[in-house]
Amino acid sequence: MVSKPDFLSGSGQDHFRPELQVESPEGELHLRFYIPSHQEFALQATGIREVIELSPDRITPIPNASPLLLGTLNLRGRVIWVADLGQFLGEASALNTDRAEISVIAIEEQDTIVGLAVEEIGGMDWLDVQNLMPPTSVPDTMAPFLRGEWSLGAKNNQCLRLLDQMAIVRSARWAG
Repeated sequence: MVSKPDFLSGSGQDHFRPELQVESPEGELHLRFYIPSHQEFALQATGIREVIELSPDRITPIPNASPLLLGTLNLRGRVIWVADLGQFLGEASALNTDRAEISVIAIEEQDTIVGLAVEEIGGMDWLDVQNLMPPTSVPDTMAPFLRGEWSLGAKNNQCLRLLDQMAIVRSARWAG
């Protein structure tokens, strides 16, 4: 007689090994990253198409385009605009493109995909949007693109700002 694996026996009892059970995370999955001014931001993972590390020469500059646009990128056969996210948000310091690789976050809203070039990717984190607070001391150029912020520490006044990817994709700033 051939013995069936336990999961086919239909005993009605689930046999979990306690060491494999993971606590359910709080909140939603977000990507954390930095712009050149060292401010930290987050985007909801559900709106991110992919994160790419690429050579700056893969971004084709477009003459007479807005300075906040680095150019276009061929993303799996689709041409997308890539912006320096820091400058897009109104920061003065430009992204250093004179390096081996640039991190680009491709975000998608309906059928539109755009690329956001950032200084550094921080990683993925579960963050609870119910703990979001209204943004404080935010420049007017950045305010329309923020959903709120989380306080990371009262001592050093650090915060993690949540970007609104829909507002970024639909912004008139892409037009130059």
